[in-house]
Amino acid sequence: MRITISGPPGSGTTTVARKLAEKLGFPMISAGEVFRRLAREHGMSLEEFSRYAENNPDIDNLVDQRQKEEAMKHENAVVEGRLSGWMVPAELKVWIYADEEVRYQRIARREKKPLEVVKEETKLREEIEKRRYLKIYGIDIEDKRLYHLMINSGRFNAEQIVEIILRAVELIGDEKQDNSKEKL
Repeated sequence: MRITISGPPGSGTTTVARKLAEKLGFPMISAGEVFRRLAREHGMSLEEFSRYAENNPDIDNLVDQRQKEEAMKHENAVVEGRLSGWMVPAELKVWIYADEEVRYQRIARREKKPLEVVKEETKLREEIEKRRYLKIYGIDIEDKRLYHLMINSGRFNAEQIVEIILRAVELIGDEKQDNSKEKL
């Protein structure tokens, strides 16, 4: 079973994806890790490669294509990234979200930056990404209809979210089993 985990910056997607992959014994394929690998392949620091990617839309395509290729090599995988739900065929697509203020505080703590700076940077980043995804792929990132499950990480912690997802995986497994019995 492939499971995608997507959500805005600071929502906890990476933490949840890592914990879920660990629990299930599945590989975790992260768009962020693919991006870091490409930076190394290009002989650039992460910061240099980020600036390079801003002016080269082909990098977005390459990251998304590589992530999809890696995911498709595995029958079972947890695939994490903002566009993973759009790019990777999966039996379960999860969107994790949280109130902006919660997300800003998390990012400020993680990056050790002032909250006001994080607010400005994150708002700008999200607006740029929204326009880029629409321009490059025709994807409206605010359209959540493709997700099977949406979970508020401001309400549930990472362990609880993993438990919710595991229950959904269990239900999907039961459904598949029922469907195969009907065919007999």
